[in-house]
Amino acid sequence: MHDLPDRLLPGSPYPLGATFDGEGVNFAVFSANADAIELCLFDSAGKRELKRLPLTECTDEVWHGYLPDVGPGLVYGLRAHGRYAPEEGHRFNPNKLLLDPYARRIQGQIKWTDALHGYRIGHRKEDLSFDKRDSAPAMPKAMVVDDHWDWSRDRRPNTPWSETVIYEAHVKGLTKLMELVPARERGTYAALGHPAVIKHLQRTGVTAIELLPIHTFTQDRFLQEKGLRNYWGYNTLGFFAPEQSYMATEHQDELRRAVHRLHKAGIEVILDVVYNHTCEGSEKGPTLSWRGLDNASYYRLVKDNPRYTINDTGTGNTLNMSKARVIQMVADSLRYWATSFGVDGFRFDLGLTLGREEHGFDPGSAFFDVLRQDPVLGRLKLITEPWDVGPGGYQLGNFPPGFAEWNDKYRDTVREYWRGEPGKRPDLAARLAGSGDLFDRRARRPWASVNLLAAHDGFTLADTVMYEERHNEANGEDNRDGHSHNASCNWGVEGPTDDAAINDARGRVMRSMLTTLMTSLGTPMLVAGDEFGRTQQGNNNAYCQDNEISWLDWKAANTPEGQAQIDFTGRLAELRRRFVVLRSPTFLYGQETAAGGVNDIEWWDERGEQLSPEDWQNPDGRALMMRRAARTEGGEIEAVSLLLNASGDPVTFTLPPPEVKRIVLIDSAKPEQGEIEIDNSYEVAPQGAVLVTWTSAA
Repeated sequence: MHDLPDRLLPGSPYPLGATFDGEGVNFAVFSANADAIELCLFDSAGKRELKRLPLTECTDEVWHGYLPDVGPGLVYGLRAHGRYAPEEGHRFNPNKLLLDPYARRIQGQIKWTDALHGYRIGHRKEDLSFDKRDSAPAMPKAMVVDDHWDWSRDRRPNTPWSETVIYEAHVKGLTKLMELVPARERGTYAALGHPAVIKHLQRTGVTAIELLPIHTFTQDRFLQEKGLRNYWGYNTLGFFAPEQSYMATEHQDELRRAVHRLHKAGIEVILDVVYNHTCEGSEKGPTLSWRGLDNASYYRLVKDNPRYTINDTGTGNTLNMSKARVIQMVADSLRYWATSFGVDGFRFDLGLTLGREEHGFDPGSAFFDVLRQDPVLGRLKLITEPWDVGPGGYQLGNFPPGFAEWNDKYRDTVREYWRGEPGKRPDLAARLAGSGDLFDRRARRPWASVNLLAAHDGFTLADTVMYEERHNEANGEDNRDGHSHNASCNWGVEGPTDDAAINDARGRVMRSMLTTLMTSLGTPMLVAGDEFGRTQQGNNNAYCQDNEISWLDWKAANTPEGQAQIDFTGRLAELRRRFVVLRSPTFLYGQETAAGGVNDIEWWDERGEQLSPEDWQNPDGRALMMRRAARTEGGEIEAVSLLLNASGDPVTFTLPPPEVKRIVLIDSAKPEQGEIEIDNSYEVAPQGAVLVTWTSAA
């Protein structure tokens, strides 16, 4: 590197972060409470500090400066000077090297040491003490990048919400054991665009892949000390930088290339993003970035005692989304991923936290308003997790228009119905109909309900029918972690078995649950591997299992049973595409007659009789028939009936009028059976689900 100047040029307060303009780099960092900010330049390895240059200009609480004649590859960090007064919310300590919150590439890993804390670990004054050790040797560094990519030839799929089928996956776990992918690419961004991966996604019938966090995240100190790793990645260190451990090369373009290839295949890319908290933890956590730059601005602090962080997230801290610059950071991050990496949507971890104001959750909060009006972000798929651990921390159905929400009531109801719990028919009917009781307001549509049978957190679909208790011993917490209530049923034996009857029941229930999912109004979400029966050996909290417990076992996928379930899932997805009534873009209430007394949605029992109020309240009712109908473009009436039998005995369903030719489209008890013609009755197996269609003249 050539000789560095002793002083920065004034530069500009916009844009925030380090921006290469072809001749030099502009640096801009927000801090409302710092007295001074220094730019620290390092050698290319990030080991030796070469120069410290103060950002002498401060405009609108943004510190800035311009360094000429440097460019991509420049390695840097920050130091912030100011008051160390934790009891007032200020934790400035210039001995601690800080990451730029807008860093677009992060080089190196955290080397856990007590010197990363702004206070003396073990001191009698705890976090009120002050640590003078330099943390730079233990800190990763930011790197300037040139992230131009020509997206002019890319065409986003722009799949309508009503046609969307989501596939939740982990970048590493999806392909780590996939032998069709070259060894050096397995578990990386590059593998996402591999033809074998795309072929499988298309065969399964999904339209969008939702990736668990790929923002740079930290490996938790307590996990490393137990010989475990943070696998899920919900511990963000950088909101703008892709996680480096998922790269097969040194070029972040491999992620852009994968997104482009998925787009060409008609598959959207959605990112699971964590803006509710950071990896710095509670007030006793390390000083890595935001805490050292402006603790009082970035985090929500206890009003009467700002020494302490508010912990609505359960992770130690909560980002302060009532501050304009914090909202700006999140919006800038989202826009960066959408424009620089071609991302089609976002799923917000603990999204309720992002809408918290001082008085509690507010669907009209500034953050939601910013996203909804943004010309880029407002057009993307926005999905939220509608809960956190703070006061009033469950708000399912209460988010503003434009957002879809993970519907855990759907998951629990479907699981409970299929394991035979009494009195579940009314709840199941509401979930099949798109959960209008929760979402039909403010002109929202059924797609607002993201319907799931399983997610990364909890049992897989296969484990839901294989285990009744969690088995998290490998996590090192004496099996105390994870949910204790899973609404699961093992059908006779805990865990794997050679009993053919039990395995037959398990397979049938899985297929019935998948049939329920794909025929419900709303947005269906599969978890990677559920299409072939992936197991986590009963672990329902595999956040720290970066190994075969979490990685997809593609050998199991290639067994006859695995292949059959993939085919069955693909058939369901194809039927959902084929019949508009299975994915109606509007709520149905049985009030509009398609023709001839056939309503848009109707409910029947196994006798072919419409359910009376007393029938709905019958706790022993295990059979349910739902019929949806609509007029085709040719003017005919097309109807699809879903026959569900959650009892332990076969049930013969009598199909209601009219007397027409009927076709069984799919039967969960006979996955190999093709479409067959039947008369006005059909026997449904125990724990069976059947889809029947007919068409008649209007």
